[in-house]
Amino acid sequence: MDNFDALSDSARGPHVYGPVIDDQTRCVHYRTSKDIVALKFVCCGRYFPCYRCHEEVSDHPARQWSLHQRDETAILCGVCKRELTIAIYMASSRCPDCLSEFNERCALHYDLYFEVGDN
Repeated sequence: MDNFDALSDSARGPHVYGPVIDDQTRCVHYRTSKDIVALKFVCCGRYFPCYRCHEEVSDHPARQWSLHQRDETAILCGVCKRELTIAIYMASSRCPDCLSEFNERCALHYDLYFEVGDN
């Protein structure tokens, strides 16, 4: 499917932008069975499956969520469409509602989305 706005039905949760390839928020860059989250970018308030999707379709650079914003709702489970806080997502290996597993390798990219450490 070549559709940059694949998830537009409001009954299916928030709109997810970028080259989304299925209704569980997988994209052309990350599409394993566990790649089921979309992340809201603090710079524009829009959900994207990954940082590369944001780079491809946005007209601005991405910004990180700050450490004091960990209670913000910024993660979307692509399976059940529950929105999670950053803190809950970072402490979980699966969705607390539907128990679907998240890709553990996403933690390697936390610094692209979230301020980490004692900055």
